[in-house]
Amino acid sequence: MNASNLSLLIISALIVSVNLAYDSSKNVFKSQNDLSKSKIIQLKGAVGPESVAFDPKGQGPYVGVADGRILKWRGSFWVNFAVTSSNRKNCSMPSAPELEHVCGRPLGLRFDTKTGELYIADAYLGLQVVGPKGGLATPLIQKFKGKPLVFTNDVDIDDHDDVIYFTDTSTKYQRRNYLDSFSSGDKTGMLMKYVKSTKKVTVLLRGLAFANGVALSKNRSFVLVAETTNFRILRYWLKGPLVGTHDTFAELPGMPDNIRINSKGEFWIALQAITSQSSISDSNLGKLPLTVQQLYKAQLRPTAMKLSEDGGILEVLEDSKSETLRSISQAEEKDGKLWIGSVVLSFLRVCRL
Repeated sequence: MNASNLSLLIISALIVSVNLAYDSSKNVFKSQNDLSKSKIIQLKGAVGPESVAFDPKGQGPYVGVADGRILKWRGSFWVNFAVTSSNRKNCSMPSAPELEHVCGRPLGLRFDTKTGELYIADAYLGLQVVGPKGGLATPLIQKFKGKPLVFTNDVDIDDHDDVIYFTDTSTKYQRRNYLDSFSSGDKTGMLMKYVKSTKKVTVLLRGLAFANGVALSKNRSFVLVAETTNFRILRYWLKGPLVGTHDTFAELPGMPDNIRINSKGEFWIALQAITSQSSISDSNLGKLPLTVQQLYKAQLRPTAMKLSEDGGILEVLEDSKSETLRSISQAEEKDGKLWIGSVVLSFLRVCRL
């Protein structure tokens, strides 16, 4: 897809005002403006808690932030837990995109429930792991077939078979150039698999449009991967008669980020849903490439969408006016609460379910 076609795609999507409260044979749900009522937990001196994770003991949450640290919530304050780079001399600013390749930028976080190890998808430094006590993470995968991973994004763990699934968003564009990936129509993303026992890495899916969130199903029969700029989630079959093939799990009214499963086997999707055409003239979206400022002016509505095991929509939570939440990158369900992360904001939000 060239830049002109992508421009038309973005504009067309923005013109269509998506009504999330509808009733059909497969998708029956009620849209609720609950995210605007959620509690704020400030980070203080840090920004961008893109992913949210709890350890096997239920402690946390843990978040990765823009300066390369992983923080742990102690109930009333944050403490440093881990880092992905040993070179932290110039990593004191809350956000410095020009230093992300030095300081690291942890995105997806997942705990191995058997070992208590935390696996980290660092956008620049690849797939890493750190022990239950934290500290400096150890690189696991930084190259594939002799070439560096360019934009490691998310990760999930099959701790039964000791297999890790992760995404490389692009083989061309680093995280700090993600808008260039959007505007170019880049489709070089990959869903990848790492076997702990053999340390072998294989590619399950290629040619993905901004490969993003990853989530393994409860019975481990399939793994989901978000294609952000294609507004959809794909399902790759790991077991059964369709093993080795993939299909579309869900078409979405906006751009999906991380995917997280709850105890029932349902999936929470962090979604930037599309609003009305009024944002086009304000943000000048017809002219590519987009700037960060233009993207934020596009009035993409932060939405947490819960899907069933077969892709049916069960629940939608949103901040319909984006009054308190301008961005969402993950929704993590824990003990009757939904923890909301954002790759750009300086706080978490917590919403009671």
